[in-house]
Amino acid sequence: MVTAGSRGDGMRRANLALVLRTVHREGPRSRAALTEATGLNRSTIADLVGELQRAGLVVERASEAQGRVGRPSPIVEPDPRVVAVAVNPEVDALDIAAVALDGSIVARERLDQSTLLTPERTAELVGIRLDSWRRGPLADSRLVGVGVAVPGPVRASDGLVREAPHLGWIDAALAGLMTDATGLPTHVANDAALGAVAEHLFGAARGAHDVVYLNGGASGIGGAVIVGGMPLGGAGGYAGEFGQNRPGIADPDDRRAPEGVLEDEVSRSLLLRALGIEGADDAALAAALTRSTDAAVRAETDRQRRILATALANAANVMNPAVIVLGGFLAILGDLDLPGLDAAVRAQTIPACAEGLRLAAAELGENRLLVGAAEAVFEAALFPAR
Repeated sequence: MVTAGSRGDGMRRANLALVLRTVHREGPRSRAALTEATGLNRSTIADLVGELQRAGLVVERASEAQGRVGRPSPIVEPDPRVVAVAVNPEVDALDIAAVALDGSIVARERLDQSTLLTPERTAELVGIRLDSWRRGPLADSRLVGVGVAVPGPVRASDGLVREAPHLGWIDAALAGLMTDATGLPTHVANDAALGAVAEHLFGAARGAHDVVYLNGGASGIGGAVIVGGMPLGGAGGYAGEFGQNRPGIADPDDRRAPEGVLEDEVSRSLLLRALGIEGADDAALAAALTRSTDAAVRAETDRQRRILATALANAANVMNPAVIVLGGFLAILGDLDLPGLDAAVRAQTIPACAEGLRLAAAELGENRLLVGAAEAVFEAALFPAR
Protein backbone atom coordinates (compact mmCIF):
# COMPACT_ATOMS: atom_id res chain seq x y z
CA MET A 1 0.00 0.00 0.00
CA VAL A 2 3.08 2.22 0.22
CA THR A 3 3.44 2.81 -3.50
CA ALA A 4 5.08 5.35 -5.73
CA GLY A 5 5.16 3.40 -8.96
CA SER A 6 4.17 6.21 -11.30
CA ARG A 7 5.82 8.98 -9.29
CA GLY A 8 9.10 7.62 -8.16
CA ASP A 9 11.48 4.75 -8.05
CA GLY A 10 12.42 2.03 -5.61
CA MET A 11 14.34 4.46 -3.41
CA ARG A 12 11.25 6.58 -2.87
CA ARG A 13 9.16 3.52 -2.02
CA ALA A 14 11.84 2.47 0.45
CA ASN A 15 11.85 5.92 2.05
CA LEU A 16 8.06 5.96 2.34
CA ALA A 17 8.17 2.57 4.02
CA LEU A 18 10.98 3.71 6.32
CA VAL A 19 9.01 6.72 7.58
CA LEU A 20 5.82 4.72 8.04
CA ARG A 21 7.61 1.83 9.75
CA THR A 22 9.34 4.28 12.11
CA VAL A 23 6.15 5.87 13.43
CA HIS A 24 4.38 2.50 13.51
CA ARG A 25 7.06 0.70 15.51
CA GLU A 26 8.62 3.55 17.49
CA GLY A 27 5.53 5.66 18.10
CA PRO A 28 4.56 9.22 17.12
CA ARG A 29 7.47 11.38 16.06
CA SER A 30 7.88 15.00 15.11
CA ARG A 31 9.12 15.74 11.62
CA ALA A 32 12.35 16.89 13.21
CA ALA A 33 12.71 13.57 15.07
CA LEU A 34 11.97 11.66 11.86
CA THR A 35 14.71 13.61 10.13
CA GLU A 36 17.15 12.55 12.82
CA ALA A 37 15.94 8.91 12.96
CA THR A 38 15.96 8.29 9.20
CA GLY A 39 18.90 10.42 8.09
CA LEU A 40 16.72 12.07 5.43
CA ASN A 41 16.64 15.83 5.09
CA ARG A 42 13.76 18.00 6.28
CA SER A 43 12.30 18.75 2.87
CA THR A 44 12.30 15.05 1.96
CA ILE A 45 10.57 14.16 5.24
CA ALA A 46 7.92 16.84 4.62
CA ASP A 47 7.31 15.47 1.13
CA LEU A 48 7.12 11.85 2.28
CA VAL A 49 4.82 12.66 5.19
CA GLY A 50 2.55 14.54 2.83
CA GLU A 51 2.29 11.54 0.52
CA LEU A 52 1.61 9.19 3.42
CA GLN A 53 -1.13 11.54 4.60
CA ARG A 54 -2.76 11.57 1.18
CA ALA A 55 -2.60 7.76 1.16
CA GLY A 56 -4.45 7.70 4.48
CA LEU A 57 -1.61 6.04 6.38
CA VAL A 58 -0.50 8.78 8.79
CA VAL A 59 -2.03 11.82 10.41
CA GLU A 60 -0.38 14.94 11.79
CA ARG A 61 -1.23 16.88 14.91
CA ALA A 62 0.15 20.01 16.46
CA SER A 63 3.07 19.60 18.83
CA GLU A 64 2.36 20.09 22.51
CA ALA A 65 5.80 21.63 23.06
CA GLN A 66 5.65 24.79 25.12
CA GLY A 67 8.14 27.56 25.61
CA ARG A 68 10.36 26.73 22.64
CA VAL A 69 11.72 29.31 20.26
CA GLY A 70 10.37 28.95 16.72
CA ARG A 71 7.51 26.99 15.27
CA PRO A 72 7.07 23.49 16.82
CA SER A 73 7.46 20.58 14.41
CA PRO A 74 4.15 18.72 13.78
CA ILE A 75 3.77 15.25 15.27
CA VAL A 76 3.37 12.40 12.78
CA GLU A 77 1.52 9.27 13.89
CA PRO A 78 -0.04 6.23 12.22
CA ASP A 79 -3.64 6.65 11.15
CA PRO A 80 -5.65 4.52 13.63
CA ARG A 81 -8.30 3.90 11.00
CA VAL A 82 -5.90 1.52 9.22
CA VAL A 83 -6.69 -1.88 10.74
CA ALA A 84 -5.62 -5.52 10.45
CA VAL A 85 -7.80 -8.41 11.60
CA ALA A 86 -5.88 -10.89 13.77
CA VAL A 87 -6.98 -14.46 14.47
CA ASN A 88 -5.73 -17.24 16.75
CA PRO A 89 -7.57 -20.60 16.63
CA GLU A 90 -6.94 -22.90 19.57
CA VAL A 91 -8.38 -26.13 20.88
CA ASP A 92 -10.64 -24.36 23.36
CA ALA A 93 -11.36 -20.98 21.78
CA LEU A 94 -11.06 -18.68 18.80
CA ASP A 95 -9.52 -15.29 19.56
CA ILE A 96 -10.25 -12.49 17.08
CA ALA A 97 -9.06 -8.88 17.26
CA ALA A 98 -8.93 -5.77 15.15
CA VAL A 99 -5.50 -4.17 15.61
CA ALA A 100 -4.91 -0.63 14.40
CA LEU A 101 -1.71 0.63 12.80
CA ASP A 102 -1.06 2.74 15.91
CA GLY A 103 -1.04 -0.43 18.03
CA SER A 104 -4.43 0.01 19.65
CA ILE A 105 -6.88 -2.88 19.91
CA VAL A 106 -10.08 -1.59 18.30
CA ALA A 107 -12.13 -4.72 18.97
CA ARG A 108 -11.43 -8.10 20.53
CA GLU A 109 -13.48 -11.18 21.22
CA ARG A 110 -12.84 -14.68 22.53
CA LEU A 111 -15.24 -17.30 21.22
CA ASP A 112 -15.09 -20.34 23.49
CA GLN A 113 -15.38 -23.67 21.66
CA SER A 114 -16.74 -26.97 22.98
CA THR A 115 -15.59 -28.91 19.90
CA LEU A 116 -12.45 -28.67 17.80
CA LEU A 117 -12.46 -25.99 15.15
CA THR A 118 -12.07 -27.00 11.53
CA PRO A 119 -10.37 -24.67 9.04
CA GLU A 120 -13.76 -24.09 7.40
CA ARG A 121 -15.49 -23.27 10.68
CA THR A 122 -12.64 -20.97 11.68
CA ALA A 123 -13.01 -18.94 8.50
CA GLU A 124 -16.80 -18.93 8.84
CA LEU A 125 -16.69 -17.57 12.40
CA VAL A 126 -14.21 -14.86 11.47
CA GLY A 127 -16.39 -13.82 8.53
CA ILE A 128 -19.47 -13.61 10.75
CA ARG A 129 -17.69 -11.60 13.43
CA LEU A 130 -16.11 -9.27 10.88
CA ASP A 131 -19.48 -8.58 9.24
CA SER A 132 -20.76 -7.48 12.64
CA TRP A 133 -17.71 -5.33 13.38
CA ARG A 134 -17.96 -3.63 9.99
CA ARG A 135 -21.36 -2.32 11.09
CA GLY A 136 -20.01 -1.35 14.51
CA PRO A 137 -16.50 -0.56 15.78
CA LEU A 138 -14.89 -0.90 12.33
CA ALA A 139 -17.47 1.15 10.42
CA ASP A 140 -14.93 3.90 9.71
CA SER A 141 -11.87 1.66 9.45
CA ARG A 142 -9.77 0.71 6.45
CA LEU A 143 -9.16 -3.03 6.64
CA VAL A 144 -5.91 -4.13 5.00
CA GLY A 145 -5.89 -7.87 5.66
CA VAL A 146 -6.23 -10.83 7.98
CA GLY A 147 -3.38 -12.45 9.91
CA VAL A 148 -3.78 -15.90 11.44
CA ALA A 149 -1.56 -17.35 14.18
CA VAL A 150 -1.83 -21.15 13.97
CA PRO A 151 -0.55 -23.60 16.62
CA GLY A 152 1.51 -25.74 14.27
CA PRO A 153 4.05 -25.68 11.42
CA VAL A 154 3.11 -23.44 8.49
CA ARG A 155 4.89 -23.56 5.13
CA ALA A 156 6.54 -20.20 4.57
CA SER A 157 6.20 -20.22 0.79
CA ASP A 158 2.40 -20.26 0.65
CA GLY A 159 0.99 -20.29 4.20
CA LEU A 160 -0.20 -23.90 4.01
CA VAL A 161 -0.84 -25.26 7.51
CA ARG A 162 1.16 -28.48 7.33
CA GLU A 163 -0.10 -29.71 10.66
CA ALA A 164 -1.93 -28.31 13.65
CA PRO A 165 -1.86 -31.58 15.60
CA HIS A 166 -4.09 -30.65 18.51
CA LEU A 167 -6.70 -29.20 16.15
CA GLY A 168 -6.43 -32.18 13.82
CA TRP A 169 -5.52 -30.09 10.77
CA ILE A 170 -3.32 -31.54 8.03
CA ASP A 171 -2.27 -29.53 4.95
CA ALA A 172 -5.03 -26.97 5.49
CA ALA A 173 -5.25 -24.17 2.90
CA LEU A 174 -6.57 -21.75 5.51
CA ALA A 175 -5.54 -18.55 3.73
CA GLY A 176 -7.89 -19.15 0.81
CA LEU A 177 -10.78 -20.07 3.08
CA MET A 178 -10.24 -16.92 5.14
CA THR A 179 -10.03 -14.67 2.09
CA ASP A 180 -13.25 -16.17 0.73
CA ALA A 181 -14.99 -15.51 4.06
CA THR A 182 -13.72 -11.97 4.60
CA GLY A 183 -12.83 -10.60 1.18
CA LEU A 184 -9.40 -9.66 2.54
CA PRO A 185 -5.88 -10.90 1.74
CA THR A 186 -4.80 -13.37 4.41
CA HIS A 187 -1.41 -14.23 5.90
CA VAL A 188 -1.00 -17.43 7.91
CA ALA A 189 1.99 -18.26 10.11
CA ASN A 190 3.01 -20.26 13.16
CA ASP A 191 1.69 -18.71 16.36
CA ALA A 192 5.00 -18.75 18.23
CA ALA A 193 6.83 -17.20 15.28
CA LEU A 194 4.33 -14.34 15.27
CA GLY A 195 4.51 -13.99 19.05
CA ALA A 196 8.29 -13.74 18.84
CA VAL A 197 8.05 -10.94 16.28
CA ALA A 198 5.54 -9.08 18.46
CA GLU A 199 7.67 -9.32 21.59
CA HIS A 200 10.80 -8.40 19.63
CA LEU A 201 9.24 -5.27 18.15
CA PHE A 202 6.95 -4.11 20.95
CA GLY A 203 7.48 -6.17 24.09
CA ALA A 204 9.94 -7.90 26.39
CA ALA A 205 12.64 -8.40 23.73
CA ARG A 206 12.50 -4.91 22.25
CA GLY A 207 15.98 -3.75 21.32
CA ALA A 208 17.47 -7.25 21.50
CA HIS A 209 18.92 -8.77 18.33
CA ASP A 210 19.09 -12.41 19.44
CA VAL A 211 15.98 -13.86 21.03
CA VAL A 212 14.53 -17.27 21.90
CA TYR A 213 10.77 -17.28 22.40
CA LEU A 214 8.67 -20.12 23.81
CA ASN A 215 4.89 -19.93 23.71
CA GLY A 216 2.69 -22.14 25.87
CA GLY A 217 -0.93 -22.57 24.85
CA ALA A 218 -3.77 -25.05 25.00
CA SER A 219 -2.25 -26.85 22.00
CA GLY A 220 1.16 -27.25 23.57
CA ILE A 221 4.48 -25.44 23.30
CA GLY A 222 5.76 -23.65 20.24
CA GLY A 223 8.91 -21.67 19.79
CA ALA A 224 10.74 -19.25 17.58
CA VAL A 225 14.20 -17.76 17.27
CA ILE A 226 15.36 -14.31 16.17
CA VAL A 227 19.00 -14.07 15.08
CA GLY A 228 20.64 -10.75 14.35
CA GLY A 229 17.26 -9.06 14.46
CA MET A 230 15.72 -11.37 11.84
CA PRO A 231 13.36 -14.33 12.41
CA LEU A 232 15.00 -17.71 11.82
CA GLY A 233 12.66 -19.56 9.51
CA GLY A 234 14.57 -22.63 8.44
CA ALA A 235 14.44 -24.30 5.03
CA GLY A 236 10.66 -24.62 4.98
CA GLY A 237 9.68 -22.14 7.67
CA TYR A 238 9.43 -24.66 10.50
CA ALA A 239 12.32 -23.64 12.76
CA GLY A 240 11.82 -23.26 16.50
CA GLU A 241 9.69 -26.25 17.45
CA PHE A 242 11.13 -26.47 20.96
CA GLY A 243 7.99 -28.18 22.20
CA GLN A 244 8.86 -31.26 20.15
CA ASN A 245 12.32 -31.65 21.70
CA ARG A 246 12.99 -34.53 24.07
CA PRO A 247 13.44 -32.93 27.50
CA GLY A 248 16.26 -33.82 29.82
CA ILE A 249 14.68 -35.12 33.04
CA ALA A 250 17.12 -35.80 35.86
CA ASP A 251 14.62 -37.42 38.24
CA PRO A 252 12.66 -40.34 36.70
CA ASP A 253 9.79 -39.55 39.09
CA ASP A 254 9.30 -36.25 37.22
CA ARG A 255 8.41 -38.00 33.96
CA ARG A 256 4.73 -38.20 33.06
CA ALA A 257 4.88 -39.39 29.45
CA PRO A 258 7.27 -42.22 28.53
CA GLU A 259 9.24 -41.08 25.50
CA GLY A 260 7.27 -37.84 25.64
CA VAL A 261 8.37 -34.50 24.25
CA LEU A 262 8.62 -31.22 26.15
CA GLU A 263 4.99 -30.24 25.61
CA ASP A 264 3.88 -33.59 27.06
CA GLU A 265 5.73 -32.86 30.30
CA VAL A 266 5.25 -29.10 30.61
CA SER A 267 1.57 -28.85 29.95
CA ARG A 268 -1.31 -26.46 30.50
CA SER A 269 -3.75 -29.35 30.73
CA LEU A 270 -1.71 -30.94 33.54
CA LEU A 271 -1.83 -27.65 35.45
CA LEU A 272 -5.61 -27.46 35.03
CA ARG A 273 -5.91 -31.09 36.14
CA ALA A 274 -3.89 -30.40 39.27
CA LEU A 275 -6.13 -27.42 40.04
CA GLY A 276 -9.25 -29.49 39.42
CA ILE A 277 -10.70 -27.12 36.82
CA GLU A 278 -11.72 -27.96 33.27
CA GLY A 279 -10.91 -24.78 31.44
CA ALA A 280 -9.60 -21.27 31.97
CA ASP A 281 -7.98 -18.49 30.02
CA ASP A 282 -4.49 -17.37 30.98
CA ALA A 283 -5.71 -14.74 33.43
CA ALA A 284 -7.92 -17.23 35.26
CA LEU A 285 -5.17 -19.86 35.27
CA ALA A 286 -2.66 -17.40 36.71
CA ALA A 287 -5.12 -16.34 39.42
CA ALA A 288 -5.92 -19.95 40.31
CA LEU A 289 -2.24 -20.92 40.61
CA THR A 290 -1.47 -17.83 42.68
CA ARG A 291 -4.34 -18.51 45.09
CA SER A 292 -3.80 -22.23 45.47
CA THR A 293 -2.30 -23.59 48.69
CA ASP A 294 -2.71 -27.22 47.61
CA ALA A 295 0.52 -29.20 47.99
CA ALA A 296 -0.29 -31.23 44.87
CA VAL A 297 -0.57 -28.06 42.80
CA ARG A 298 2.74 -26.81 44.17
CA ALA A 299 4.36 -30.16 43.39
CA GLU A 300 3.12 -30.05 39.80
CA THR A 301 4.27 -26.47 39.18
CA ASP A 302 7.67 -27.27 40.69
CA ARG A 303 7.99 -30.38 38.52
CA GLN A 304 7.13 -28.46 35.35
CA ARG A 305 9.50 -25.63 36.25
CA ARG A 306 12.40 -28.08 36.72
CA ILE A 307 11.87 -29.57 33.28
CA LEU A 308 11.30 -26.16 31.70
CA ALA A 309 14.57 -24.85 33.19
CA THR A 310 16.53 -27.65 31.51
CA ALA A 311 14.82 -26.99 28.18
CA LEU A 312 15.61 -23.29 28.40
CA ALA A 313 19.23 -24.00 29.32
CA ASN A 314 19.53 -26.23 26.24
CA ALA A 315 18.16 -23.39 24.11
CA ALA A 316 20.59 -20.93 25.70
CA ASN A 317 23.54 -23.23 25.08
CA VAL A 318 22.63 -23.78 21.43
CA MET A 319 21.43 -20.32 20.41
CA ASN A 320 23.24 -17.96 22.85
CA PRO A 321 20.36 -15.46 22.96
CA ALA A 322 20.36 -12.15 24.79
CA VAL A 323 16.78 -12.75 25.93
CA ILE A 324 14.56 -15.77 26.44
CA VAL A 325 10.90 -14.73 26.43
CA LEU A 326 8.14 -16.93 27.83
CA GLY A 327 4.56 -16.51 26.66
CA GLY A 328 1.20 -17.99 27.64
CA PHE A 329 1.13 -20.49 30.49
CA LEU A 330 4.95 -20.65 30.41
CA ALA A 331 5.00 -17.01 31.49
CA ILE A 332 2.63 -17.94 34.30
CA LEU A 333 4.98 -20.72 35.42
CA GLY A 334 7.89 -18.30 35.24
CA ASP A 335 6.17 -15.55 37.16
CA LEU A 336 5.56 -17.84 40.13
CA ASP A 337 9.29 -17.30 40.88
CA LEU A 338 11.16 -15.75 37.97
CA PRO A 339 14.46 -15.29 39.85
CA GLY A 340 14.32 -18.95 40.88
CA LEU A 341 13.69 -20.11 37.32
CA ASP A 342 16.46 -17.84 36.09
CA ALA A 343 18.88 -19.37 38.58
CA ALA A 344 17.89 -22.89 37.55
CA VAL A 345 18.49 -22.04 33.90
CA ARG A 346 21.88 -20.48 34.60
CA ALA A 347 22.96 -23.49 36.65
CA GLN A 348 22.65 -25.61 33.49
CA THR A 349 23.99 -23.06 31.00
CA ILE A 350 27.67 -22.77 30.13
CA PRO A 351 29.09 -19.57 31.67
CA ALA A 352 29.85 -17.89 28.33
CA CYS A 353 26.24 -18.30 27.14
CA ALA A 354 24.88 -17.21 30.53
CA GLU A 355 26.71 -13.87 30.33
CA GLY A 356 24.18 -11.13 29.74
CA LEU A 357 21.31 -13.63 29.38
CA ARG A 358 17.92 -12.29 30.48
CA LEU A 359 14.80 -14.34 31.16
CA ALA A 360 11.52 -12.46 30.76
CA ALA A 361 7.77 -12.96 30.62
CA ALA A 362 6.02 -11.73 27.49
CA GLU A 363 4.96 -8.12 28.04
CA LEU A 364 2.11 -8.16 25.55
CA GLY A 365 0.24 -10.78 27.55
CA GLU A 366 -2.84 -12.28 25.94
CA ASN A 367 -2.49 -9.97 22.93
CA ARG A 368 0.98 -11.16 21.88
CA LEU A 369 -0.10 -13.61 19.16
CA LEU A 370 -2.75 -11.25 17.81
CA VAL A 371 -0.31 -8.34 17.65
CA GLY A 372 2.13 -10.61 15.79
CA ALA A 373 -0.58 -11.72 13.36
CA ALA A 374 -1.50 -8.11 12.67
CA GLU A 375 2.16 -7.25 12.13
CA ALA A 376 2.37 -9.89 9.38
CA VAL A 377 -0.48 -8.10 7.62
CA PHE A 378 1.04 -4.65 8.00
CA GLU A 379 4.45 -5.83 6.84
CA ALA A 380 3.02 -7.36 3.67
CA ALA A 381 0.54 -4.58 2.86
CA LEU A 382 2.36 -1.43 3.92
CA PHE A 383 6.11 -2.07 3.96
CA PRO A 384 6.96 -3.80 0.67
CA ALA A 385 10.33 -2.06 0.36
CA ARG A 386 13.14 -2.48 2.86
